[in-house]
Amino acid sequence: MDFKNILISVDASDNALRAVEYVGAILGPAKGVRVTLLYIERAPNRDKFETEDAWLNQCRLDHERVFDFLARATGLLLAAGLPKEAVSERTVLCSAEPSIAQTILEVQQEGGYGTLVVGRRGLTKGEEFLFGSVSSKLVHNAKNCAVWVVQ
Repeated sequence: MDFKNILISVDASDNALRAVEYVGAILGPAKGVRVTLLYIERAPNRDKFETEDAWLNQCRLDHERVFDFLARATGLLLAAGLPKEAVSERTVLCSAEPSIAQTILEVQQEGGYGTLVVGRRGLTKGEEFLFGSVSSKLVHNAKNCAVWVVQ
């Protein structure tokens, strides 16, 4: 694994943006670093929408929000000093199985990323116990890589 090959898993939240800013601040001037912004996309639950058109409209809005976020995150990394050719974006469509954390770990292994970065939502211990935490699952299940959890 190449520790200069960095995967930042983002979810278009403020916490994810802080993780991107952190990576930019730490690695902006570093040489030989490659950063990939990864977004795991899940379609909204179809059962929550009365019509197919309403569901498709929500899918479109979600898609636009994610690509706006990725553009903003890329801009932050470039402004921090990373060269354009060192920053890439990737989205992966994920169904209910495997979990988001498992999908991130699969991408990390396939891409040979030596560093995995994720923002932490700040769940309480009770919420984390009941619902799980992507960052907690990544820390406990990642192999052959460093994991940075940014809060």
